[in-house]
Amino acid sequence: MIERRVLPSEVETRSAGEGRIVIAGYAYKFNARSQDLGGFKETILEGAGKDAIERDDIRALVNHDANLILGRNKAGTLRLAEDSTGLEYEIDADERQSYVRDLLISLERGDVTQSSFGFQVMPKGESWTRDEDDFPLRTIRAMSLFDVSPVTYPAYLSSESKVDKRAIDYAAALVSDVRQVKPILTQDDNLQIGAFMRLLNLRG
Repeated sequence: MIERRVLPSEVETRSAGEGRIVIAGYAYKFNARSQDLGGFKETILEGAGKDAIERDDIRALVNHDANLILGRNKAGTLRLAEDSTGLEYEIDADERQSYVRDLLISLERGDVTQSSFGFQVMPKGESWTRDEDDFPLRTIRAMSLFDVSPVTYPAYLSSESKVDKRAIDYAAALVSDVRQVKPILTQDDNLQIGAFMRLLNLRG
């Protein structure tokens, strides 16, 4: 399953000379803690996408729509690189495409300000712990990349959210472990676990 995450950081446009426009941003940033993804939080380690940049056939899309392609790394119209911050992307925008012109207007107006990426964790490419609040934390060390996208309206916890059910199940197991090793729960513990179980029932 392809998972998707959204980064609330600026997407920018800049002139590249000879009438060329580049769309640029960060698909993800290293060691940044995500919000609650439906029972767990997540962080990405430096180098998690390094091999994917060289190996995978990655597209740049508008809102993850495969019909609205902006660039492709294998074609040289999408450039990806991990630096000390995270995964930076640059897209050579072609204004002959009407949807590119629409996107550039939205970026200029500030209507579109976020980036998203589609990925799949590699085998043995993740580890699970608990954070300082005893909440399940997934750490991603290696992944495949499918696309990067400027996006309009992300919704992590809606029915449209793309979170791997395997990750949800693993987080549920960690919550079960908390019940076993921590028999005396505080009111906050019970509220947090109760909310998570209700979410699992809705997803089921």
